[in-house]
Amino acid sequence: MTFRGPYADGPSAADLRVESPPLKKLTWRDPGRMVVVLATLTFHVLLQLAKWLVRRGEKNWKAAASRGVVDAFERLGPTFVKLGQVIASSPGLFPKPLADAAMRCLYAVKPIGIEQVRQVIVESLGAPPEQIFKSFDPEPLSAASIGQVHACVLPDGREAVLKVQRPNISRTMATDLRVAYATIRLLERLFENIRVMKPSAAVADLHSVTFQELNSALEAKRQHEFREHLHDFGDNHDVAVPEIYWDYCGPQVICMERMYGIPLDEFAEIKERDVDGAELLRRGVKVWVESALLRGVFHGDLHAGNLWLLDDGRMCYLDFGIMGEVEGPWRELMKDMFYTGMFDADFGRMVPHYRALGMIPEGIGTDEEIAMRLQLIFGPILQSGMAGISLGKTIGLVLDMAKQYQVDSPQELVLVSKQFLYFERYSKELAPDWVIFGDVALAKNVFPERYQAAMAELEAAEPASP
Repeated sequence: MTFRGPYADGPSAADLRVESPPLKKLTWRDPGRMVVVLATLTFHVLLQLAKWLVRRGEKNWKAAASRGVVDAFERLGPTFVKLGQVIASSPGLFPKPLADAAMRCLYAVKPIGIEQVRQVIVESLGAPPEQIFKSFDPEPLSAASIGQVHACVLPDGREAVLKVQRPNISRTMATDLRVAYATIRLLERLFENIRVMKPSAAVADLHSVTFQELNSALEAKRQHEFREHLHDFGDNHDVAVPEIYWDYCGPQVICMERMYGIPLDEFAEIKERDVDGAELLRRGVKVWVESALLRGVFHGDLHAGNLWLLDDGRMCYLDFGIMGEVEGPWRELMKDMFYTGMFDADFGRMVPHYRALGMIPEGIGTDEEIAMRLQLIFGPILQSGMAGISLGKTIGLVLDMAKQYQVDSPQELVLVSKQFLYFERYSKELAPDWVIFGDVALAKNVFPERYQAAMAELEAAEPASP
């Protein structure tokens, strides 16, 4: 008899609803946790500083203090480890010693025990793993702050993995995010150096996406839809997304096709495999660009653990817990930025978007004058290699302009900027000479007519064969 879990026919609208508790309103139980957080941070920072005083091998005491902060994060549990991951994944936004120390949070996450795993599976699917799967490995393949992944084999022999949430993780993270925000706001008021870094903004960003990640039904649906649209244009066959096995999914578990490969930041191994790094990265960026510009949906967490080189040579997207959406005039602005950078450097087409969004006050300059200013700002960035001027900062400049004129910009644009920062990191190792806006292949399905014209122009410019 075929097993059919609660999402066998797909999750309902109620299953997909995200309930995000308030961040800035403490409950009566939270002050006790705040005392624990402050005490733990203080103890570990002072301990590392004391060790630094004894050793004096380091010139910079900030590195020691940063290690203490990360020690405290690990002691305080999943929410703070997740905050450490945010810091590690946004090195341009935090001091280098802290970002370097926080790299530990990307890999050093303790798994939960098999009995807790079994309990979550029973609660989600109604039966223990040995009654559902042909085999189930009690040792996790990987562990993260929100959950962990176990290998399994379905009754029909297909190899799969089961992503299992930590028990009571939603309630734990709701409490800790409130406490972290209140604690950091207190520290910002007390210390100028902390206030300048604005770590409370990082907690607010984390809060905005955490409860989407905790909705397994929503994550599975997003992964399924991303995979469904992957081959809309009959190409992208060198990019993969694991298939969701809906019969074995539930409120706290996601079952999917097992993939074999290595994370994209294992640069030495990738070079040993004699992989064309530029081509590999081009495939992945092309898929991301098409999804963002044509569907308004994009993968919002492209650290190397979520981008793999598979053993069969394909690029693979994993973990769809964080997805962004960009709609309306903001998406049109992004499309025109790509078109302008790739094809004609006509910044005039972007001016109406800036005016419509209120980023250019009435009476300030003609369209031609504004276009010239935009070209001075964006021209060098759009035409640079990804290893040169930061492309992620292109979107950052848009956000800065929006703030300057007090225009509400979507939070997702911050996510967009972060994904380009990831792409830049990979390109520096895999494709240092690759110019993203000079690669018209990315526009094949986004601007098909202009792409065909560009290819015809290139073909006409090639010298005839003797």
